[in-house]
Amino acid sequence: MEPTDPNLLGKLLIAMPDMGDPRFDKSVIYICAHSRDGAMGLIVNKPQTKLRFSKLLEQLNIPMQSAVSDVRIHYGGPVEVARGFVLHTSDYRSETGTLDVDGHIGMTATRDVLEEIARGEGPRTSLLALGYAGWGAGQLENEIAHNGWLTADPTDAIVFGRANEHKWTAALKTLGIDPLLLSSTAGHA
Repeated sequence: MEPTDPNLLGKLLIAMPDMGDPRFDKSVIYICAHSRDGAMGLIVNKPQTKLRFSKLLEQLNIPMQSAVSDVRIHYGGPVEVARGFVLHTSDYRSETGTLDVDGHIGMTATRDVLEEIARGEGPRTSLLALGYAGWGAGQLENEIAHNGWLTADPTDAIVFGRANEHKWTAALKTLGIDPLLLSSTAGHA
């Protein structure tokens, strides 16, 4: 499976204003997989304020050491919203399945990463997301062509930072774009 545009793997998608889908309003998505068959990514700027990591571990019968901080849980996207995905730095690798996205960031969707985070032995930096954003063959490319998304290079502050309310603006600024001047009717160069 060759990517249709290998430049999207490991990139950020930045939702354009008026994209038409309220689930993605001002979303910043990190692209974890991309091929001719479609794409998959995680929204990195929408925390789930009513869910606590400690409660999630309790539901999964995973003990948590008291010294471990409570990891914030994010809304990763509208697909499989009960499934967890951990986006993390490459210092961590699960024996049961870590997807190396770009050499700096990996994604693990197995229970063992949660167990290791709960013991304080997991990745140095991580983000836990429930659900993901997915696109069928050619769908994402079509949305980009119709001004639904901008693409940018990721930074650790945007992907893993805690200032979720500023990530969309920060991602636009990496492209030199002032969000106040952004229009959904922008053209392509």
